[in-house]
Amino acid sequence: MEESGFRPDSLSFSAILYACSHIGFVDAGREYFEKMGGFYDIRSTMEHYGCMVDMFGRAGELEEAYDIIRSMPTEPNSVILRSFISACKHHGHIPCA
Repeated sequence: MEESGFRPDSLSFSAILYACSHIGFVDAGREYFEKMGGFYDIRSTMEHYGCMVDMFGRAGELEEAYDIIRSMPTEPNSVILRSFISACKHHGHIPCA
């Protein structure tokens, strides 16, 4: 992306994280999320956090998903909570649901 002279912005990272979530690229998603704030100095939005919770939830990494929720600077919205609860239910982790 940068090789073609394009510097990613917040919307670009939303699309990248969404794609990583839906194709199961958990390690890549984690790396992009970290680069977003560290290297590119882009503040994470509710949408970014939601993509991360969804990505970890789909992969069955429920502790990671919960850690993302706990690290959020604001309260998670209903979409994020529903995503987490659905992942818990899907993976048979009923106590967290």
